[in-house]
Amino acid sequence: MTATLRTEGLGKSWGAFAANTDLSLRFAPGARHALIGPNGAGKTTFINLLTGALAPTAGRIWLGDRDITRLPQHARVKLGMTRTFQINTLFPGLTVLESVVLAVAERAGASGVWSRTVASQTALVDEAMAVLAMLRLDPDADTQTRALPYGKQRLLEMALALATRPSILLLDEPAAGIPAGESAELFGVIAGLPRDITILFIEHDMDLVFRFAERITVLVAGRVLTEGSPAEIAADSRVREVYLGEAAHG
Repeated sequence: MTATLRTEGLGKSWGAFAANTDLSLRFAPGARHALIGPNGAGKTTFINLLTGALAPTAGRIWLGDRDITRLPQHARVKLGMTRTFQINTLFPGLTVLESVVLAVAERAGASGVWSRTVASQTALVDEAMAVLAMLRLDPDADTQTRALPYGKQRLLEMALALATRPSILLLDEPAAGIPAGESAELFGVIAGLPRDITILFIEHDMDLVFRFAERITVLVAGRVLTEGSPAEIAADSRVREVYLGEAAHG
């Protein structure tokens, strides 16, 4: 099966410091794939290379059969690659629905007619409501963003990402700062997203990783230590050593 996304020998260095080295990874269509590793392992650098926020110093990136290594970020979004960040950037004065309608309009090239009222944009509103329903945010459609609990703000951030109709969703610590009970609910919603969306996520909470990932890649010092199913990763003594060592020195 053709990978939705793959890298070949991908690397990023600043002088003598190598943040990523020789990363050759494949992400299957519909994958729920976690990227884990101790602090400083190069996880966010890898995501930044995938999205075009950073230019690699070695290697290639392929989206389907297309080499996207040198494409700018906005072009990658147009091709279906969307990310969320550890720190969410929302529109505090808009309602949940208005925020997502704005994102849908931007993707549809209709943002130039924003002078019309939201209510008149029936097709845009319908699509935005469908996205909110997917994330169980539809009851909060008329709530101002600033009034949402933090966990729901993270869901809204995901709704804005889904409004771009991604084929690949990159999540950088989506549960960061969310209480344990809410983070499990958040990941339950993520796990229930349509299978035509490939999900690659960075997460420090190993309970969440082992509950929701179907495949896990472990990075250490910018290189792949190992990759496998959750059961294979849980049984790997090298992975335990990395995490126990981090805990002992933390």
